[in-house]
Amino acid sequence: MPRPPAPHGRTGRPPVTSRAQILAAARRLIDRDGWEKLTIRRLAAELGIGATTLYHHIRDREDLLVLLLNQHVDRIERPELPRAPRDRIVAAALAMHDALASWPWAAEVLTADGFVGLLDESALWMVEAIVAGADDHGCTPEQSVHIFRSVWYYTVGEVLVRARSPHRRADDRRPAFRGSFDASRLPHLAAIGDRWPALAGRDTYPQGLRALVDGLLAQASGATGGDAD
Repeated sequence: MPRPPAPHGRTGRPPVTSRAQILAAARRLIDRDGWEKLTIRRLAAELGIGATTLYHHIRDREDLLVLLLNQHVDRIERPELPRAPRDRIVAAALAMHDALASWPWAAEVLTADGFVGLLDESALWMVEAIVAGADDHGCTPEQSVHIFRSVWYYTVGEVLVRARSPHRRADDRRPAFRGSFDASRLPHLAAIGDRWPALAGRDTYPQGLRALVDGLLAQASGATGGDAD
């Protein structure tokens, strides 16, 4: 009896049928190679499909990154935010910091001021909480945006510096910090000496955040003539 003809088509990996599979593959590529090397062509190769197939699900690389960011934020457990405006700002900023620290590439993608217009509304709850806290404290809209931007810059800077510090190039033999200084020219640095890396490496983000928020709210209260909470 003659053998039936072999079926035509792709064998091996199953075809991509959902956006979730695409995003999972993109996350693997980012975790392995970094977000800078994420391209539509490389993602298609990772999935074993043609690049044109991907465009049925995503518009371009920027659209893919935004989808990944929305998905990442959606997976974060929302803390119960305090009622006091100042404490609410701090709690939301700490959640934002933890979200970025768990996936530092997101901080690099979101360094543009216009990112608020890119993300889904559901992914902007931390921004909303900070602005709402400032508003409930008595800040004007201008002051509320200023407070958010100041907290955002501080948070992103801290996350990026810490993320990059352990990843110095293997062939970079320069010391992380000079072991000695000329005390006649730099007396305070000379006094600290080789203790600098240990001191600078401490996690002081929460303390710095609270001091920053207190200062910003006090400044806003002084400008509006209101009382700080």
